[in-house]
Amino acid sequence: MKVLFCASEASPFAASGGLGDVAGSLPRAIQSRKVECRVVLPLYGDMKPEYRDKLKYLTNFTVPVGWRNQYCGVFELTHDGVTYYFLDNEYYFKRTGLYGFYDDGERFAYFSRAILEMLFHIDFQPDLIHTNDWQTALVPVYLNLYYRHLEEFRNIKTVFTIHNIQYQGKYSMDILEDTVAIGRQDAHILEYDGCVNYMKGAIECADKVSTVSPSYAQEILDPWYSHGLDDLLRQKQYKLCGILNGIDVKSYDPSTDPNLAENYSASNFGKHKPACKKELQSLFGLNDWPVPVVAMVTRLVGHKGVDLVRHVAQDIINNGLQLVVLGSGEAEYESFFRELAARNPGAVGVKIGFIPSLARKVYAGADLFLMPSKSEPCGLSQMVALRYGTVPIVRETGGLRDSIQDSGDGKGNGFTFRNYNAHEMLNAVLRAKEGYDNPDGWKVLVKRAMECDMSWNASAKQYVDMYEQVCQLW
Repeated sequence: MKVLFCASEASPFAASGGLGDVAGSLPRAIQSRKVECRVVLPLYGDMKPEYRDKLKYLTNFTVPVGWRNQYCGVFELTHDGVTYYFLDNEYYFKRTGLYGFYDDGERFAYFSRAILEMLFHIDFQPDLIHTNDWQTALVPVYLNLYYRHLEEFRNIKTVFTIHNIQYQGKYSMDILEDTVAIGRQDAHILEYDGCVNYMKGAIECADKVSTVSPSYAQEILDPWYSHGLDDLLRQKQYKLCGILNGIDVKSYDPSTDPNLAENYSASNFGKHKPACKKELQSLFGLNDWPVPVVAMVTRLVGHKGVDLVRHVAQDIINNGLQLVVLGSGEAEYESFFRELAARNPGAVGVKIGFIPSLARKVYAGADLFLMPSKSEPCGLSQMVALRYGTVPIVRETGGLRDSIQDSGDGKGNGFTFRNYNAHEMLNAVLRAKEGYDNPDGWKVLVKRAMECDMSWNASAKQYVDMYEQVCQLW
């Protein structure tokens, strides 16, 4: 089977969040299961020279964008055994950053159409095209409208994965013809609540719609989670499924991670993890005390549960825990954590921004990792925390619920709470502290956390099974 994996970002070439991590890891895991999986990405202007210098030029062609044609160059690179295609158009992609531009709707309409046009010019004919989030959501739409009648496209199947339903690609209906190049007779495919909605089009046209965890697949049928798409998703529920993401366990490996003060594994963490904790306390200006350190590496925005932490942060500290926060986001939360650190010197350490190497030190040095998200499609941080032996405390939502089980019965790998309530979260934190205060039991829990399989192995098998199911539809 041949699969073309389409994404607007993929680590290590371009990444801004979870999609980049998934697109950088999943194709490699799929390929290991004897599926030929190739990836197509935009060629961004700020791609690192170490990768740009290795690109091989293949061809160029023009892409229809509304009433005009735009240039597209194709470059190729093989990385970790996976073939990547990079689509080049300097007008659209030679910019600093990936998203947030006034013409994002046009940029990714172009990218979606260019993916299909590319298939006329390369030596790869996929059986299935896997698209991801709104930036590539128009691929199945264009395929059905403009390419399906051609012999080489007739049997291509499509999968669309929702990584975060909050971002749907919503624009004024004014762009429908001149930018998206879809006539009024087909407007119903994209129109939703009076807007052009790219994600809606993919849900309508794709053969299968997946999300990044089983729980999230159920949650987005509820208006509280769906950001307006629940009615459509309930209509299309027959094609909806959820597959939990994994992480790159080769990259996230405390036994080899060069960022750590001392490396360790599940067999010797008791000897070496304390050195990582000592370094973390020093880096964040905390007192070198034998108390549990609870950490957050997160965007400081409301839906990440930061407002819950704000309500009870002082209670957490007053109960004998130290708090480490690494992240950036909304000004009100950045200001709050700075003030909290100023009021509690030695007990709270805050660094505004995101430094990947420092994040690794946080994962390794902390004892507890707090993720009280209002919603979390999958979440990768809790999986990384498990890998580094830092016990997660999470709210039971989305992928957090699917990956973390409460250890109250002596079998789980973390601590959980159900309702979006600050004092329920505080109770979970205090239960975790009780566990920490029992050294023998804590060692068992940390070892069990580190031995959890958060790799792509199980997920990749489920994706391949889904591909095979979809391709048997003809």
